[in-house]
Amino acid sequence: MGIQYLAEERIFHLQSKETSYVIQLLHTGIPAHVYWGRKIRSGALSSILKRTERCSFSPSPFPDDMTLSYDTLAQEYPSYGVGDFRNPAYQIQAENGTTASEALYDKHRIYKGKPALEGLPATYTEHEDEAETLELELVDAVAGLRIILSYTVFEELNAVTRSVRFVNEGQASLNLLRGYSMSVDFRTSDYELLHLSGTWTRERYIERRALASGMQAVESRRGSSSHNQNPFVALLSHGADEDHGEVYGVSLVYSGSFSAQVEVDSYKTTRLSMGINSFDFNWLLEAGQSFQTPEAVLVFSPDGIGAMSRTYHKLYRTRLARGIYRDRTRPVLVNNWEATYFDFNAEKIENIARAGAELGIELFVLDDGWFGHRDNDRSSLGDWFVDRKKLPEGLGDLAERVNKLDMQFGLWFEPEMISPDSELYREHPDWCLHVPDRRRTLGRTQLVLDFSREDVCQAIGDQIVEVLRSAPITYVKWDMNRNMTEIGSALLPPERQRETAHRYMLGLYGMLERITSEFPNILFESCSGGGGRFDPGMLYYMPQTWTSDNTDAVSRLKIQYGTSIVYPISSMGSHVSAVPNHQVHRSTSLEMRGHIAMSGNFGYELDLTQFTEEEKAAVKEQVALYKELRSLVQFGEQYRLLSPFEGNETAWMIAAEDKSEAVVVYARVLAEPNDPLHYLRLKGLDPEADYEWVEGGGVYGGDLLMYAGLPLPDLHGDFQSLLWRFRKVQG
Repeated sequence: MGIQYLAEERIFHLQSKETSYVIQLLHTGIPAHVYWGRKIRSGALSSILKRTERCSFSPSPFPDDMTLSYDTLAQEYPSYGVGDFRNPAYQIQAENGTTASEALYDKHRIYKGKPALEGLPATYTEHEDEAETLELELVDAVAGLRIILSYTVFEELNAVTRSVRFVNEGQASLNLLRGYSMSVDFRTSDYELLHLSGTWTRERYIERRALASGMQAVESRRGSSSHNQNPFVALLSHGADEDHGEVYGVSLVYSGSFSAQVEVDSYKTTRLSMGINSFDFNWLLEAGQSFQTPEAVLVFSPDGIGAMSRTYHKLYRTRLARGIYRDRTRPVLVNNWEATYFDFNAEKIENIARAGAELGIELFVLDDGWFGHRDNDRSSLGDWFVDRKKLPEGLGDLAERVNKLDMQFGLWFEPEMISPDSELYREHPDWCLHVPDRRRTLGRTQLVLDFSREDVCQAIGDQIVEVLRSAPITYVKWDMNRNMTEIGSALLPPERQRETAHRYMLGLYGMLERITSEFPNILFESCSGGGGRFDPGMLYYMPQTWTSDNTDAVSRLKIQYGTSIVYPISSMGSHVSAVPNHQVHRSTSLEMRGHIAMSGNFGYELDLTQFTEEEKAAVKEQVALYKELRSLVQFGEQYRLLSPFEGNETAWMIAAEDKSEAVVVYARVLAEPNDPLHYLRLKGLDPEADYEWVEGGGVYGGDLLMYAGLPLPDLHGDFQSLLWRFRKVQG
């Protein structure tokens, strides 16, 4: 287990529970990538790396060894300009304008535990024995550049994390044009690329396609991880599915613009790299300064996509998310947004909260419209003081009214934005991202605050802190409703303007660290027009994310299923909303909406005062059921059973880690005439145990449920769903 250095072969063997990752230092000092995959023993690892002489168009820097060409060598962190024509992992520009670089081995260090990354979110350990870290230091002596490659192996998980630190040890300044967090060279191109794509209200749809010669890229240039692409990709062996095949996943712990690039060269080898998007990026690295890349999390699964997902789920739920809510069940909530939008007063809010309390709901969340003069989305962002027209007695009074109903009180913010129609903008028009003499493009009638500036972060942070101290607030929804344009800062000099977007992320992370640390008892949920910033970077500060603004139960089948490829259920906000649905205008049953929303952090987003008595009774049952289920749902192991991307049916289940209980959710979108009989094969149970069907009372063998399957009853009509609970029968 851990990391071995085999000095005679100059090989580093990184080992987790079921995975090996092997690096070899060649005699030239170049670190070669040897292997990543199923765990192997340490004998004869040097025999894996094969080299051969290619044509003269693959040059060698070593005339006495023409088998060593950077253009064909599998490398750990490839450079540009000295013979490798493939996509480089990093690129620098020296003071003389040239961009060639060659970094060779200098030294290394292996130690227990895992260091934090300065100013950036990252996975962590609670005990040093959980992981080991390798720091592999390379030096470009001509440029005076030291590159520190950091690898951490989590011994009980099939995960390796990677990040890079650049240090300018020379006398002259350097420009860092690209600094990816990782790069891996695979020996074949016989893979499919899986990634998660979409747009607002249609986030993280699963896409997979065979690799082809040339470059394939997944990226965001929006200043955030975005609705459109997620900072995750996987390479799948031919025919890999949920339970079979080799899967290589890479997930970036970052919330800004990113790029994941897959290049297949003329010899059918594959280079996969990921990191901060080099488009419109430059970092001036002055003498003595350093630059830290975000962390990439690499997960290998020999047993299909599902096993990869469960590794990410456990790692991100237990060693990325932090705070008291990491291991605490989340409250059932009601949010007033789709119930009232901007049109509310204290009495209306209290009435919705009272209706929620009667149904067993535990938390009321006041959404947009409580501050400044916010009667629509055209004003007041940045004016974080209470609108006394709507709430004449303030937030403290409203929170007290809600608390008297035995409910907690939560609040919505959008701290990263500013409205041109606001007191803050009139006082500080230079506080937004902007470029001199160019228009300031609006999105949702708002601009983006310049969080690359310490004074802006301090001022906005002070406002948020003052509000959070003013009332007993136990939940915050932190929203961000547009992407960056005119990315410039009034305080940065010309040579640093292309640092603005990354400095913004560093400023945001600093503010989040400040606020979440100062208010450790508040449950923070991130949001960006729903799922526009659903990424590991935000999960480090906020253990859950509003999955999508689209609350339609049918749409959520794909959205939540796709999200689960990387992210645990404990990170997904999922609510029951009114019908016809406000986004797609579809009507589905309260039962189906409840079943789908229970596969996440459960809540309601509608006007509870409009329920009929029959609906109230149904909701009361839903809330009570979820309270029984939520520990299992939020902290169990998820197994995907039927994909909404492959047919008319969707199913998944969550099983306890000790296999003592499970909950299964099934949904059928459209009715089919004269439909065949269907059986649902379960996963993750003990085949030697018997399980009681809680609702039906029957007893089934775990082997029967997994291998023969659960017979599905006849369903009538469109948009049908079922939920089963199973508990192991104690012998």
